[in-house]
Amino acid sequence: MIAKTVKKWGRPIMIGIFVVYLVVLAYFLFFSERYGRGVSGEYRYNLVPLREIKRFIKYRDIIGWEGFIVNIFGNVLAFAPFGFLLPIVSKQNRAFFIVALYSFEFSLFIELIQLSFQVGTFDVDDLLMNTIGGVLGYLFFLTQKKRLCHFL
Repeated sequence: MIAKTVKKWGRPIMIGIFVVYLVVLAYFLFFSERYGRGVSGEYRYNLVPLREIKRFIKYRDIIGWEGFIVNIFGNVLAFAPFGFLLPIVSKQNRAFFIVALYSFEFSLFIELIQLSFQVGTFDVDDLLMNTIGGVLGYLFFLTQKKRLCHFL
């Protein structure tokens, strides 16, 4: 009885979790004042790979540990659920390359919105870190695939 209930409701619940994740992510990426969001009135961008990552590492004592951790690991952690949940909610998206590509494309979409609306900073380092996060989430999905069989 429980197995049938999980099979029936597991996927819709996971889709709901994915939607909630996307809403929370959108809040932090576009609206959270704590993380410097808000319309700046200017285009801010970094097109040099690894520039910001190196800067945060070099000046971590000045920036502070919270800023360092949020900027270096935050993007990875923020996108790990994307790579984990996408193959659960969409059977067509269970290949490594597809999840990596969608993680990159979703990140690029977010960065372009930030640039267009002058909210946050368009940063190629974010593209890299977000994509790594999506891939790590996918790798975690692979390790948990047998346990998730009720949802798949």
